[in-house]
Amino acid sequence: MQTQVDLLIVGGGIQGAGIARDAAGRGLSVALYEQDDITGGTSSASSKLIHGGLRYLETGEFRLVHDSLSERQTLLRIAPHLMQPLRFVIPHTPQLRPAWMIRLGLMFYDLLGGHQTLPSSQTVDLATSVYGEALQASYSKGFIYSDVQTDDARLVIHNLRDATERGAKVFTHMRLISAHREGAAWHARLENTQTNRQTTVVARALVNAAGTGVAALRDQLHPSEQYLGIRWVKGSHIVIPRLYPGKHAYTLQNTDRRIIFLIPWEQNYTLIGTTDIEISDASTPPKVTSEEVTYLCEAVNHYSKKPVQASDVLWQFCGTRALFDEGGQNDNRSSNASQITRDYHLQCDSLTGQAPLLSIFGGKLTTYRRVAEQALEKLTPWFPASGQPWTARAALPGGDCPLAETIGHLHASHPNLPPAWLEQLARRHGSRALALLADVRETKDLGLDFGGGLYEIEVAHFMAHEWAQEADDILWRRTKTGLHMMPEQRARFADWLASRGSR
Repeated sequence: MQTQVDLLIVGGGIQGAGIARDAAGRGLSVALYEQDDITGGTSSASSKLIHGGLRYLETGEFRLVHDSLSERQTLLRIAPHLMQPLRFVIPHTPQLRPAWMIRLGLMFYDLLGGHQTLPSSQTVDLATSVYGEALQASYSKGFIYSDVQTDDARLVIHNLRDATERGAKVFTHMRLISAHREGAAWHARLENTQTNRQTTVVARALVNAAGTGVAALRDQLHPSEQYLGIRWVKGSHIVIPRLYPGKHAYTLQNTDRRIIFLIPWEQNYTLIGTTDIEISDASTPPKVTSEEVTYLCEAVNHYSKKPVQASDVLWQFCGTRALFDEGGQNDNRSSNASQITRDYHLQCDSLTGQAPLLSIFGGKLTTYRRVAEQALEKLTPWFPASGQPWTARAALPGGDCPLAETIGHLHASHPNLPPAWLEQLARRHGSRALALLADVRETKDLGLDFGGGLYEIEVAHFMAHEWAQEADDILWRRTKTGLHMMPEQRARFADWLASRGSR
């Protein structure tokens, strides 16, 4: 079987999803292939933040901070259901950074953000404020600033849903076997990792958004003496029962000058992260080590009134960040992985008359939309008739009205359903939750109750419209209901899903 498209995208993380959406909206035919599940890699293992990167000011990455803060405002506008503004509290530790430096940095952070709808930063007396109640008494002074929490996996999903509604084709569990140029076209061979069935795609351009494998794929498809590589940095997170009341988060300065976040998460939990450990091999899925758990607990215990220990951990996850290597192979490198740039680099490889290969190096969740715009700009010589940038103005699916308005509509139209569950549904689907529940009147209309707030009606939606196939796709990526379920409930759901698939 052979398919012909304008754009072949390899990689179903946030960068590939953003490019697929942008390209499809400009009228290009798009096919995206992911060798595992959508968001199955780093794009579902982040700190769940849309932020400017306050600590990047120390490394002088002012443009990255400015771009990130600008994108933060854009995403608040086009995806209000996936964005949750948070106030972050920085307890002051004089031994690590002087107060004037932090205050000045926060004022610059506000300034770089330009016109923002979120509250500006300020100084706070932790001894008398609710923001200090969870902290040890020795922390009397602090600072507050704004950033945004998101659901990283659902951000990818909604970008891909919009892409498909604009004509793109998305395929999961499809691995690129080989690709070669024949003049102005790429001829690529892909294989289904579940059935071993192969397909051929002819494309006018190939986008390499393979994440941790981006450098290796570029070397395979376009051998070159020019060194462009990545450095793999593992970031691990732990989840514990809610450590403190309130909806604010904490930005904690660790003794190694790294930053650790404490973030309220999924109503009853606190998310703690992240580590920054450079690794030499990203070919196998990363795992959280006991040393990393200890590191995170100890960092929190420098500040928290209530101690945290490894036995408190209910869930843990990690991802490998593929960060652009700005230097050559023999250049001196920073020994501190947290100092490696989170900026992106777009490399377009092509000779006259050849089909282009565009590789996406580095980047962060926050700036994915801007990366997509610049990727399409790089490809303009091959697609001169493609449209103009548009994604900053168009809402993502479900983001066409404020979240509070959607929740109000759901409560009014479904008074017999649990209000807290309706709110979670709105946060996952935005205004499209109304269509999902169009024929629902009572809880029994939701189908089987798997526990943790997961019902059959939503599972069917994930499988029909969001490329879900396996239990983990649903429990930990399309939702986080796995965290709210007992182990036996998760096992029963996996068995049910497997039997449904076999039928």
